[in-house]
Amino acid sequence: MSESILKALMRLFAIIASDQEEGSGREVVASYLKQQLNQELVDEFLALYDQYCEEHSSKKGKKKLSSNSVKVLAICERVNEELRQEQKVLVLLQLFEFINFNGQVSENEMEFVKTVAEVFNISKEEYEDCKGLIMHKAEDMPDKSNMLIISNDKNYSHPEFKHLYNENLNGYIVMLFIKSTNMYAFGYLGEDTLYLNGHVINPKRVYILVKGSSIRNPRISPIYYSDIVGKYLAAETGSKVVFAAKDVEFRFKNSTNGIHNFNFYAESGEMIGVMGGSGAGKSTLLNVFNGNLAPQKGEITINGYNIYTEKKKLEGYIGFVPQDDLLIEELTVYQNLYYNAKLCFNNFTEKQIVDACERVLHDLDLFEIRHLKVGSPLKKFISGGQRKRLNIALELIREPAVLFVDEPTSGLSSMDSEMVMDLLKEITLKGKLCIVNIHQPSSDIYKLFDKLVIMDRGGHPIYYGNPVDAVVYFKKMTNHVNADEAECLSCGNVNPEQVLSIVETKVVDEYGKLTRARKISSKEWYDMYKKNIESKVKPVETTDPLPVNHFKIPNLLKQFWIFTIRDVLSKLTNRQYMIINFLEAPALAFILGYFTKYVAGTPDDPNKYLFSENENLPGYLFMCVIVSLFLGMTVSAEEIIRDRKILQRERFLNLSRFAYINSKVLLMFLISAIQTLSFIFIGNTILGIEGMTIPFWLILFTTSCCANLVGLNISSALDSVVTIYILIPFILVPQLLLSGTIVKFDKLNNTLASDNFVPIVGDMMTSRWAYEALVVYQYKNNEYNSYFFDIETEKSRASFKTTFLIPELINKLTNIETNIPEYKKSKDDKLLYLIEKDFRILRNEISALQKAHPEIKFGVMEYLNMEDFNPKVSKMTNAYLAEVKDIYMKVYKEFLQKYDDKIKVLQQELGEEKLETVQNEYFKNNAYYKLFFELEVKKALAFIRANEELPELLKNLEYLEKNVPKYRKDSVPEVGKLIEENFSKLWTGINTYKLLFTDITFERTAEDLNVDSIIYDDITYTKNYLVTLKEANLEITKNGQKEFEKRLVELKQVLGNEAINEMREQHQNINLEDLVLNKQEIKKILETEDRLIQRSDPIYRDPESSIGRAHFYAPYKKIFGISIDTFWFNIFFIWLTSLVIYLTLWHDSIRKLMEVSGRIRIGKKKSE
Repeated sequence: MSESILKALMRLFAIIASDQEEGSGREVVASYLKQQLNQELVDEFLALYDQYCEEHSSKKGKKKLSSNSVKVLAICERVNEELRQEQKVLVLLQLFEFINFNGQVSENEMEFVKTVAEVFNISKEEYEDCKGLIMHKAEDMPDKSNMLIISNDKNYSHPEFKHLYNENLNGYIVMLFIKSTNMYAFGYLGEDTLYLNGHVINPKRVYILVKGSSIRNPRISPIYYSDIVGKYLAAETGSKVVFAAKDVEFRFKNSTNGIHNFNFYAESGEMIGVMGGSGAGKSTLLNVFNGNLAPQKGEITINGYNIYTEKKKLEGYIGFVPQDDLLIEELTVYQNLYYNAKLCFNNFTEKQIVDACERVLHDLDLFEIRHLKVGSPLKKFISGGQRKRLNIALELIREPAVLFVDEPTSGLSSMDSEMVMDLLKEITLKGKLCIVNIHQPSSDIYKLFDKLVIMDRGGHPIYYGNPVDAVVYFKKMTNHVNADEAECLSCGNVNPEQVLSIVETKVVDEYGKLTRARKISSKEWYDMYKKNIESKVKPVETTDPLPVNHFKIPNLLKQFWIFTIRDVLSKLTNRQYMIINFLEAPALAFILGYFTKYVAGTPDDPNKYLFSENENLPGYLFMCVIVSLFLGMTVSAEEIIRDRKILQRERFLNLSRFAYINSKVLLMFLISAIQTLSFIFIGNTILGIEGMTIPFWLILFTTSCCANLVGLNISSALDSVVTIYILIPFILVPQLLLSGTIVKFDKLNNTLASDNFVPIVGDMMTSRWAYEALVVYQYKNNEYNSYFFDIETEKSRASFKTTFLIPELINKLTNIETNIPEYKKSKDDKLLYLIEKDFRILRNEISALQKAHPEIKFGVMEYLNMEDFNPKVSKMTNAYLAEVKDIYMKVYKEFLQKYDDKIKVLQQELGEEKLETVQNEYFKNNAYYKLFFELEVKKALAFIRANEELPELLKNLEYLEKNVPKYRKDSVPEVGKLIEENFSKLWTGINTYKLLFTDITFERTAEDLNVDSIIYDDITYTKNYLVTLKEANLEITKNGQKEFEKRLVELKQVLGNEAINEMREQHQNINLEDLVLNKQEIKKILETEDRLIQRSDPIYRDPESSIGRAHFYAPYKKIFGISIDTFWFNIFFIWLTSLVIYLTLWHDSIRKLMEVSGRIRIGKKKSE
């Protein structure tokens, strides 16, 4: 209060005093000044009052009265601008007391006071109430419900007055509640010496009962501020809320810490503080009380309803404001409160929700900043106090009956702290129960509490009662000299730190130094508490029903919609987030496309880009997959961990995690859809990949969605952003390594590799499915190649079986024929192993051929073993294989013809111009190659036979011609083995060629070609046969080249030479073709323990598993007899993987698993 206002008030008192006897009322003025100033200033302003009294006492009569009235009015108007309403009411009370000091009140004095009340805007009702209190005319009060009588009369009864019983009180205390200012004024009529906060109460005076005050006397029970407030609130609210904790005990697993046996009772209208040192269990106590932690013993009830077993009935009655922020930083103050309200009041209309938000914002003095963004604690837009009030507003808007607040003043200035605590006190004045965990409160804040709980180490409660009495209690327990002195008698301040200092007093050693040991342990304090305090606590019970509660959470769909809108708004306002996430994908696409666009050039134009010569296409496709995984994970990796504290509160409100998770998933999918679309559009445009944007986008979007779910999982499971970004490489590196690109699946460690399928560890990698889908779709499903793919598939399969598989089986049969006699002679285990292996391969492969061609019967399968095999079985098997081979040869020729026919039909349908259009629109990896495929195959095979295989057989024959006579003469064992090997190779080769070239006859048998029976004529005959074969293959090569040139000429006539070259350059990508046809693999067939596995042309190979497993680059997958295109199957599998990951996210399985494993480790350590 300013000096000028105090001077004005002194003049006002002096004007009124001029009509009284000299010196009367001066004591009242002195009492008023003592409430505002120190003693030195009191004396100064009393002297000023005396001076003003002398000035006004010199005037007489009506002139004086008129002058004083004008002055009173002027002074009141001046003072009215600076005094708060509480101060105005206090001035009014002091004026009434002033004029009533000698028991006689003149009409002029009443007029003066009435004028003051009118100018101060004090209502007529409150004016009359104050007048009735001071002048002891309670019956004349207009609103008698504001009056409370405190007496020792148990039978006191009044139809309107409230009553509070105090057993040994002499006389009675009259209490007036002034509603406009929430003030309690009282006077005492009796003969006892009562004390207000340590100061003697004068029965002739009126006092203000401030928050935290108490009226005491050695003979009576203390009368606390909370007792007074409780009486008024009980009358106003009607329904009382009682919070009771009976014999509650809580222990953390594998620990003795927690909360020791504790009984606690509190009711509406009270603000209860919880104090204690660090680690004393304050926050644990709040979490046990609010239902977050279930106690092992005891029960906690609200009006008799158990908060753990009857949660549904108590939904919305408990509020909790944790120490940490629960605000969404990107939203405004109003938006935070609005969307919180939308999640709490399903039955409210839009107008009701808006009104509720604005009401709370006004109540908490936040309305002016409602459109400011909240910001982070480091990048502030609103102050710390405003943040804390907004956090409280999130709970206050739904008006819970019991509100728990954890460290509301932490990190706030003293002014903000007092503002927040005043706010919480105001909540209790509306009939709510507020339990506050607080650390190092100031004296003013300390006295705001109606009751105080003090916790000591290990979760021991050591005090429960009035805050001011706590100081006295601990002083008495430790035998302090001034034990009854709780607060400073001159200023009224209490030192809360004194309580904790006494509790934690250390033992002093013989050298006068403090030791670590405490004088009184927490267990000893707890025992004192049980004996001195808890034993005297009387259970508080009520039969009142629960108050009306408007809290009702929306259904799942509405929650999902609110969560989604809230999340979208928070991201739209985060400019940095939007720029990075939506420019990152195009930037990466440009970098990747630009650096992988290899320009091979032509002789005419060295800077011309030829798609066919771009060796980086497989690398580009692989990096597309990796970028999709990376973007998907990074965009979602912080989503849930950032909302962790908000999620805890929403779990406390029983809001659906399912709805929250789905809102996150939907938004992440939407962002990933935009990212992958922009990425693939730019990347494909740079590399000239046409017609593949939508399929590629679908694969990459699917991949990114799976990565989104992985990112959300780790965001939900881990507690640190740093840990999340450390973990991401550990997720991506296996995706790189086991994608089948960097390291081929058949080149993995033997424990992981699989001969016939992609290893299981590879099937677990999303990158493997995505990359395979891209490559296979690129090769198989383009506009041009899809026209021929079925033909190429059949040709490839027929070619493999005729060229590689069946000849190899014949070779195995020949080996068996050769090795069985040898084994019978030598009993060599190695020979036995080879024979049994060959039998297994024959049985398995013939079984597979039988499934493909059931019309060809093979009746000696059961004879393919060591015991039953004989020349007849061998002959029948050879015949069977020859028949199957003939079928495949026919199939091969048939599809060669079909291919030619389709080429001609396509040329006739499209013509030159349209064919050129197709060339420009399709990424046909091999359009040129496909056109001449069968010619190239014929030429290649004939060339290999004429120049490699047949010359090798002639060498074998020359060796036999030279060495057989020598062996017959000398019988050298080593020479004999070599001769046998050469006979075996020769006979295997001849058998193969007999099947391939049936028009060239060979009339010798295995009995003729052996070391014992071979003669010169046989050698000559065989040599001539091989030479004839060689010439035949050379002729095939020659004719093939002629046919190739012929077709080339024909094509040039249709399209022109330039068009042919252009077609080749635009649609034939050599590197991708090499990849899917596995051209770099020298071995076209792999022999395992029981099978012959095709290595060549994986893009045309038929997968063998019926449960979806297949080799890499398989054209389709089989599942329960249904063939599904690789593109769609892989997309389906990635979505199936995503579903599993989604379920773990929904149930937070990874976090729960980590918590369980952590508890197991802790348990093991403790047991050790």
